[in-house]
Amino acid sequence: MEGKLPISETTNLLQRIKADFTQSIVEDLAEGRSPKIPINRFRNYCMNPEADCLCSSDTPKGQEILTLKREPQTYRIDMLLRVLLIVQQLLQENRHASKRDIYYMHPSAFKAQSIVDRAIGDICILFQCSRYNLNVVSVGNGLVMGWLKFREAGRKFDCLNSLNTAYPVPVLVEEVEDIVSLAEYILVVEKETVFQRLANDMFCKTNRCIVITGRGYPDVSTRRFLRLLMEKLHLPVHCLVDCDPYGFEILATYRFGSMQMAYDIESLRAPDMKWLGAFPSDSEIYSVPKQCLLPLTEEDKKRTEALLLRCYLKREMPQWRLELETMLTRGVKFEIEALSVHSLSFLSEVYIPSKIRREVSSP
Repeated sequence: MEGKLPISETTNLLQRIKADFTQSIVEDLAEGRSPKIPINRFRNYCMNPEADCLCSSDTPKGQEILTLKREPQTYRIDMLLRVLLIVQQLLQENRHASKRDIYYMHPSAFKAQSIVDRAIGDICILFQCSRYNLNVVSVGNGLVMGWLKFREAGRKFDCLNSLNTAYPVPVLVEEVEDIVSLAEYILVVEKETVFQRLANDMFCKTNRCIVITGRGYPDVSTRRFLRLLMEKLHLPVHCLVDCDPYGFEILATYRFGSMQMAYDIESLRAPDMKWLGAFPSDSEIYSVPKQCLLPLTEEDKKRTEALLLRCYLKREMPQWRLELETMLTRGVKFEIEALSVHSLSFLSEVYIPSKIRREVSSP
């Protein structure tokens, strides 16, 4: 599912859409038969940590058959075909569109953005491809800075020329080329506020690294760009998030992928990412005052308990699971910015460097 489709493969995908899929549906309808559209089901985790599951594989975990004989599925098929027609047009004209663009082409028919999202997912599964192969792109939200330069569709991004200046993460990740870097590691931070703190402290001037933020929950472009850098540069990747269940959810999305796009997990996840912090124990190690610690809400506790049930934590990262249990037991959370209680530059001058040194020295 990875990689940019060359012209021959685009032609092949168009052929499969028009001659294979669409033609078979037309023939079924002409002969009075209800078309049957098989949609494989994928998942990257289950909620049974004790199970001997196969969630770590990228094979289908089941199949759903869409048919006009089932009334609830008639609308879903109709929307799938509407979106597929738009995708066909995009490929033929070599143009790109976002999911939001597609929604506004027929807002009265689609009714909600989620309808378009589901149809695009169904199409990707049907044709065993990624969204970018359909010329459907994400609206970029991520930022990058540091010891890096590259080109995207002929446009030059020279972060090396201004190490602490934020550049937008490229949207057309498959058209990124000529990647050059002198970095020693990649640091992914959860929030733009932390990213800007590091930029203001000239962090990349004294630390040979690439810093990326998805500005909260990461979009597809940010995750694909990170994966591309990992594949091309072979650098260690560290992730810094708030010490709360929402921060951990973001960490898990980078590391393991999301359930929503489990069918395309291999091109989106960062399998060797390390959790740099913030850990529950950091509040004691770095003397975070009690007034900076916030009690976990009931919603926080429920979310944490649900995270603890994910099979990949026990299977692959039991230490991460222990940290989550510690947070739940202590009943408190804190933001990365709480470390600024010591000094405005404590995060960039003390906390992150000490964490990196510890990671480098650990076996």
